[in-house]
Amino acid sequence: MHRQMNYFRLKPIHLIMTISSLSQLLRSAFLAGVCIGIAGFGYLAEKSIVGAVLFAFGLLTVVHYSLKLYTGTAGFIRKGEFGDLLLILIGNIIGCLAVALIARCSPMPLQATAQCVLEGRLAVGPLKGGVLAIGCGFIMTTAVTFARQGKNLPLLFGVPLFIMCGFPHCIADAFYYLCAPLDFWAAHVGEILLFYLAIVLGNFIGCNLYRAVLPASDEPPF
Repeated sequence: MHRQMNYFRLKPIHLIMTISSLSQLLRSAFLAGVCIGIAGFGYLAEKSIVGAVLFAFGLLTVVHYSLKLYTGTAGFIRKGEFGDLLLILIGNIIGCLAVALIARCSPMPLQATAQCVLEGRLAVGPLKGGVLAIGCGFIMTTAVTFARQGKNLPLLFGVPLFIMCGFPHCIADAFYYLCAPLDFWAAHVGEILLFYLAIVLGNFIGCNLYRAVLPASDEPPF
């Protein structure tokens, strides 16, 4: 009975610790989304190789502050952490939304540029878009692996590479989509959501190619 009473006394403490941990994860994911949103803001303002290079600011900031980014986490999660990855994705999207709202105040034609990006994505279609997103996921896991060792060149080259190749990055794309005009969203909401789900999956597959093809001998991929 004494042990049972202690157990029930500890349950609220465990609950508080869990809520605190999830809150911290969500806040980190939100800031990562803000970083990518600002990087995407720069890319929409200068949609060229210059903008692609400037986009690396977002990923460098995420790595430096160890923020939780979907594409920087998907290739390193363990079994049982898929719930955390989903929460990270949600937090990233909310962060992108915050910057997208700021972008709507800009005098630059960011909404029109974002619509052009989105139109290009939808023209490719969800199947091909998902396949292309695998390339981005592969680059991201490679870049993050090197960056965690203090080697940032793969990140500096990798970010412009996936942009110029047209490999969708699901968090960057979230920012572009949220910047697009609302009337365009109203006309294509089903297509947008289907395409987005496809690139989220494609990014996940690409992020885990190393573990799928060359799994570590001491631990399973998932």
